[in-house]
Amino acid sequence: MTDRERGAAGAAGATGPQQVRTPGQRARAEQAKSRPLVQLISDLPRLIVELLKAELNHLKAEFAEKAKYAGVGIGLLAGAAFFLFFAFATLVAAAILGIAVALPAWAAALIVFGALVVLAVILALVGIRSFKKMDGVAPSQTIDSIKEDADALKGLGKYDN
Repeated sequence: MTDRERGAAGAAGATGPQQVRTPGQRARAEQAKSRPLVQLISDLPRLIVELLKAELNHLKAEFAEKAKYAGVGIGLLAGAAFFLFFAFATLVAAAILGIAVALPAWAAALIVFGALVVLAVILALVGIRSFKKMDGVAPSQTIDSIKEDADALKGLGKYDN
């Protein structure tokens, strides 16, 4: 809702959520309405720089979120590999015990092996799910935001007045 629409809604007695503005923000808004075109055009480079800084901050935040999911996935897959290493060692021990001794010792070793494999599979599946949450490496939200900004500069799309 633009400032003009808010003013019209307030004059008509409509109630609803309105943006709370500080006195400094109100003063800047009033100045922006009464400034000449030349001054508005001279402010354009500063506004573009501010927009680019905001987009870079958004890009950093999006990459940080994706890196968090990648880190969790890598950690869980490393945990799965760790348990698979010990599962293989247990399998070797079970084979040795099966050849050298009677049934109960190697049967117990095979049960331990099975438990370690189940644990490794669970960790691997959770790690893979964490990778899928990343939704690709490209910063899709930032790209969409930049496209909206470019459309707004062209006068297309939706933007605030």
